[in-house]
Amino acid sequence: MAGSRPKILGRVIVLILLILALAVGGFIWFDYLGVIDAKTFLAPLYRALNLAPRNQATTTGGDDLSLDAERLATRIEALDLRNLELDKREEGIVRKEAEIEQKAQELEERQKALDEREKSFNVRLEQFENRRVNVEQNARYLTGMPPAKAVGIIAAMDDQDAIDVFRMTEEIAQKEGKASIVSFWLSLLPSERAAELQRKMAGKPRTLN
Repeated sequence: MAGSRPKILGRVIVLILLILALAVGGFIWFDYLGVIDAKTFLAPLYRALNLAPRNQATTTGGDDLSLDAERLATRIEALDLRNLELDKREEGIVRKEAEIEQKAQELEERQKALDEREKSFNVRLEQFENRRVNVEQNARYLTGMPPAKAVGIIAAMDDQDAIDVFRMTEEIAQKEGKASIVSFWLSLLPSERAAELQRKMAGKPRTLN
């Protein structure tokens, strides 16, 4: 029994030393991994082994700052690209609006021009119709009076008014199936005036001006 006690004591000492070695090794490994901060306790051991202790706070903080800065730079770049895309879209919208406004203005100007042309045409048409009515009234009035008196009135007209009366008189006679008196009126006019009127009637279209 006395011989077995030193052996048991030796084993216990060996186990204690092994446990201490494993504990120290675990501290060093966890400190290296950054799980715990054991620099204060392990500093003498690092110096004994001629190793530089790891600066956990500085390294970890620097890595975190570097990752945050990289993420921030990526987000800023994405925002810049987004802003650039929005600027291009806005420019395109402004350009489209300008084109639409220009086309709308052109259409408005065209519509105004068409309205003016229509208005002018209606005025001319009204004038033409009024003149035609007046010429027809004059032709019927002159046809109903003695030829000599009618020729005196025609002689005082300008050439165009006289021509319009002659043509209207012929048109009325044709519609009513009667003989036209225009040739007789021309025979009563001075020969030079009659020839001039006949020449103009032959050279101008048969419409009232």
